[in-house]
Amino acid sequence: MTAPRTESFGEVRAAATGRRAWRAQAPVVAVVALGGATGACARYAASLWWPARPGGFPWTTFWVNITGCAVIGVFMVVITEVWAAHRLVRPFFGTGVLGGFTTFSTYAVDSRHLLADGRVPTGLAYLAATPVAALTAVWLAAWAARRVLKWRQP
Repeated sequence: MTAPRTESFGEVRAAATGRRAWRAQAPVVAVVALGGATGACARYAASLWWPARPGGFPWTTFWVNITGCAVIGVFMVVITEVWAAHRLVRPFFGTGVLGGFTTFSTYAVDSRHLLADGRVPTGLAYLAATPVAALTAVWLAAWAARRVLKWRQP
């Protein structure tokens, strides 16, 4: 009869390290999930408040994405250049809330529906306008935030 195999010291250390890593990441996962649910609810509320006309330009999704990108621009300036935020603020608000609020997957689905329904000019305009407007919104919002914050410094 052979003795049962016991874990070597290295295997025990690896397991303990894995548990520590999970404990360190669990709060991040939790705040991203909570923030994502919050942002998705806000996006859903926007779609109820301003429903898109079937076959028309998806204005709600367009403006939700542009607004979310502008907020991301301001938020990143504030937490990287002005305020030393808690380690969970960026995952909660930046990844969670704003990631759940902006909806580039719906942008892709809306584009596909417009093109499949034969509304090619509208679909192509939407495909081109959304990323250009989103990137412009981030840049302008970050620029404006820096200007306002610089102006307010004593």
